[in-house]
Amino acid sequence: MGDHLTLLLLSLPLLVNGIRFQEYLYFQVLSPGDIRYIFTATPAKDFGGVFSQRYDQIHLVPADPPEACGELNNGVFIQGQIALVERGGCSFQSKTRVIQENGGRAVIIADNASDNDSVYVEMIQDNAEGATYIPALFLLGRDGYMIQRSLEQHGLPWAIISIPVNVSSIPTFELKQPPWTFW
Repeated sequence: MGDHLTLLLLSLPLLVNGIRFQEYLYFQVLSPGDIRYIFTATPAKDFGGVFSQRYDQIHLVPADPPEACGELNNGVFIQGQIALVERGGCSFQSKTRVIQENGGRAVIIADNASDNDSVYVEMIQDNAEGATYIPALFLLGRDGYMIQRSLEQHGLPWAIISIPVNVSSIPTFELKQPPWTFW
């Protein structure tokens, strides 16, 4: 019960005095080890689903092509996993639909500005046809770039992650955040 309540609370918007604050969801890269950090992402505002369970070890598979605006060359590897997609080329909702159609459990869309280490983009629906029900998250460009770069350096087709991570249950001294990002 506690884990499900935590997941629900992590996915709800935070309103204080009528002002909407940015909501965050956290995931941890387990492998490759050089990027074994806890990353921050923001859920789509008004489309996609929420995480109804925690995945302790699931593949984070970079989409091919990276923008995931049409047919994927590696859709078979995304089935049952989480896709890492690059921003650009089509709407956030269209990307989410492509990953959903390929059997992905969720999509993490990294900003295409690899130097972006602080500005989150609010992902909204585009009223295109077809519902999207898998979770869609926005990731800072620097984080996406560093994950992709590490995979390329190690010759790996995917990372292994845990998602979502309840950072309030982790002792502060164990919170390994990316050294290039400030929380």
